[in-house]
Amino acid sequence: MEKYFNIIVNSFTGYFNYLVNEISNPSWTNYFYWLIGLSLLVWILEIIIPWRKDQKVFRKGFWLDTFYILFNFFLFSLVGYNAISNVAVELFNDFLGIFGVTNIIAVEVQDFPVWGQLLIMFVIADFIQWNVHRQLHKQPWLWEFHKVHHSVKEMGFAAQFRFHFMETIIYKSVQYIPLAMIGFGIQEFFVVHMFAVFIGHLNHANVGWNYGVFGYLLNNPKMHIWHHSKALPEDRPNGMNFGLSLSIWDYLFGTAYIPQEGKNIELGFEGDEEFPEDFKSQMTFPFKKDNTQKST
Repeated sequence: MEKYFNIIVNSFTGYFNYLVNEISNPSWTNYFYWLIGLSLLVWILEIIIPWRKDQKVFRKGFWLDTFYILFNFFLFSLVGYNAISNVAVELFNDFLGIFGVTNIIAVEVQDFPVWGQLLIMFVIADFIQWNVHRQLHKQPWLWEFHKVHHSVKEMGFAAQFRFHFMETIIYKSVQYIPLAMIGFGIQEFFVVHMFAVFIGHLNHANVGWNYGVFGYLLNNPKMHIWHHSKALPEDRPNGMNFGLSLSIWDYLFGTAYIPQEGKNIELGFEGDEEFPEDFKSQMTFPFKKDNTQKST
């Protein structure tokens, strides 16, 4: 137990020091300033070439979503996720050690060209996320958490990070073993992650792009707007367009849906009139028994 306690203590102090170092020492592999830079870039695009021209620059929910960026990208780890995840990884490794397994890497990619490593990691991670995202809509108990993201009523770049912290736990837990079995380094993870953040910002941004023929490969604003549609087709009760960065999964597996230009469609979900609009209430909403019972 002492080992796990030390991991928790070191995780808190280590992440705090990491966060301070991120803010005080800008570098080319600095999450904090890359996030700020990408956010400002996409926000400027929204201002210069808005798709919905009557939508305000500081749209409804703008400041709430801005706080979600800070919370989900940094504060959640500081609050405890980093410590809990480090303990979970250690417990998992100790469990494997019972069976004499000390290394679960099944595919060595370190000898691949850098672009090959990046591409493999990006595609595998995105396919896993696509499948998880489908389950967030399909499983009633998961949907209660995912409602936070779909409570967005006006789309903008920062809406990407309006999601419940439980989604981080779900996504990371499902991704851990497949990605751990492939020998990726932290440098590759950083590049892939920031590219995914950039695509996610654009998907939610107030810009009317579909990337032409590349829209069948990459998710885009004109496709993702339909994912947030309040009115769902009768044959798609669990939603559509589940791709995070790549749209190809939706086209391959029949979940793509773009019936027309969706610039002015109503966003949200059935019953969202009663959904809370403040951060604290949105975080506690899925854990309330009466809410869960209503959805089943």
